[in-house]
Amino acid sequence: MDSDANSPVIGIVGSCGSGKSTLLAELEKRGYRCRHIAQEHSYVKQMWQIMSKPNILIFLDCSFENCTKRRKLNWLISDYEEQQNRLSHAREHADIIIDTNKFNADEVLNLALEFLEKK
Repeated sequence: MDSDANSPVIGIVGSCGSGKSTLLAELEKRGYRCRHIAQEHSYVKQMWQIMSKPNILIFLDCSFENCTKRRKLNWLISDYEEQQNRLSHAREHADIIIDTNKFNADEVLNLALEFLEKK
């Protein structure tokens, strides 16, 4: 895909350690216009819509155990639950939810590409 001003903006959202940066980098290598949405840090549940205005929203789901393992985070389950609360609006409006607990980075990329090719 050739990235230009007319191509859709793909927003990528999920908790810390869900794989947002990895997926974004791989999609951008393939010419997609992507926005890393740090919704998990915002109290404004619609921030993803207001700031990034994505045409397509990809939500990466990840468990507390995997988030902390991947990022070597020293946080409590309550921290993770708060992120999930902040992400709830984006999850409800996501075009696709990919469970990154079940798939490695290449598989997540392939699922996202399959979805995007159908759009």
